[in-house]
Amino acid sequence: MEIQTFTFNPFLENTYVLYDASGECIVIDAGCYDDGEKTELVNFIEKEQLTPVKLVNTHCHIDHVLGLQFLAEKYQLELWFHEKDMPVFESTERVAQMYGIPNVQLPPNPAGFIAEGEKVEFGNSSLDILFTPGHSPGHIVLVNHVQKQIIGGDVLFYGSIGRTDLPGGNHATLIESIKSKLFPLGDDYQVFSGHGPVTNIGFERASNPFLQ
Repeated sequence: MEIQTFTFNPFLENTYVLYDASGECIVIDAGCYDDGEKTELVNFIEKEQLTPVKLVNTHCHIDHVLGLQFLAEKYQLELWFHEKDMPVFESTERVAQMYGIPNVQLPPNPAGFIAEGEKVEFGNSSLDILFTPGHSPGHIVLVNHVQKQIIGGDVLFYGSIGRTDLPGGNHATLIESIKSKLFPLGDDYQVFSGHGPVTNIGFERASNPFLQ
């Protein structure tokens, strides 16, 4: 499985395209907002001759949903996320107005919900779902155990953690999610975060000031 990272929108959010030798791909946390960002993502998909098969969100804060409507329409894709993030999803239009972000189209209604213990599958690849609330009420991460990779959304960052002062956030819950769900995976697991560079569990366990 290959991972391509794009950094999009005013919040510098990381959007991920996951693909494998089958040619199928999924887009996680589609944050492409302006025409240039949308073109950049589509050009990559077409250059690699990929077939997008689904949209998946780790959570539904505004910076992670700005490209959902565009991609859903262009590729006829269904959207999946955790049911507990539905209130966040439904607040998209109001939050866009609050931040002064114009021309935000509401993302499509989810085709269904995904929960811990289930898998997201495409092509020859399979990712396990872990429920990791705290940054948002329905936050999930996707784990590729074969290659020891975590698509981590806004749970754990390089030297930091997700903010917990947004609606549905809770600091103690987030710390518990990191220590009980991510740390047991092992120090050599890479974390592809929703913002910033790639990190790994061992580095964050040893040095992250929020986790000491």
